[in-house]
Amino acid sequence: MLVDADRTAVEAAASALPVGRAMAAVADVRRWNEVEQAVAAALARFGRIDWMINSAGGAEHRVLGLGATPFHAYPPEAIDWGLDVNLKGAVYFCRAVLPTMIGQKRGVIINLGSVSGLEGSASAVCYSAAKSGLIGLTKSIALCGAPHGVRACCVSPGPVLTRPGMAAMRTRLGRAATPDEVVDLILYLCSSRAAFITGSNHVIDGGRVCGGPD
Repeated sequence: MLVDADRTAVEAAASALPVGRAMAAVADVRRWNEVEQAVAAALARFGRIDWMINSAGGAEHRVLGLGATPFHAYPPEAIDWGLDVNLKGAVYFCRAVLPTMIGQKRGVIINLGSVSGLEGSASAVCYSAAKSGLIGLTKSIALCGAPHGVRACCVSPGPVLTRPGMAAMRTRLGRAATPDEVVDLILYLCSSRAAFITGSNHVIDGGRVCGGPD
């Protein structure tokens, strides 16, 4: 199942998948009742939930068109959006799927973090704070799930070639990641080959956060 707040976009994405069983659901991750309904729809269609990937998010200054507005001049609604979409939505989805995964005695939750959660960001303060919070959420959900065979991991990418602006961001390897490189890491963490990995943050950033002089 794919979940998004944009019906047109999520239905188009689901129809483009080759597997033939993909399902689209519309939900605003900031609203518990919509999250709960999306999870219920997935269970009604597929009967179980084995993987859950929290990928909703975005830097508030870019998504909301704040431009170079400094954090001390942010309107309150920008703060709410940055924290709710990037962190609270993930908390809601974790809460919504855990009962099913615990009942199954298996499941994997992947939270999409960011190197901004490790570096900090003066231009996207709420985004950075929320991505840091996802690391703590991952550890806590791993502890909740461990007695029941449920794992949780965080994946924190650096720049990824999902939009042109990412290509110019600095990394030690001199390029941005391809989307497939991030997907491959997620698939590994969801697989049985990663059965002993939980509660950890996996940085895939081309060495961006290594530190040291340029």
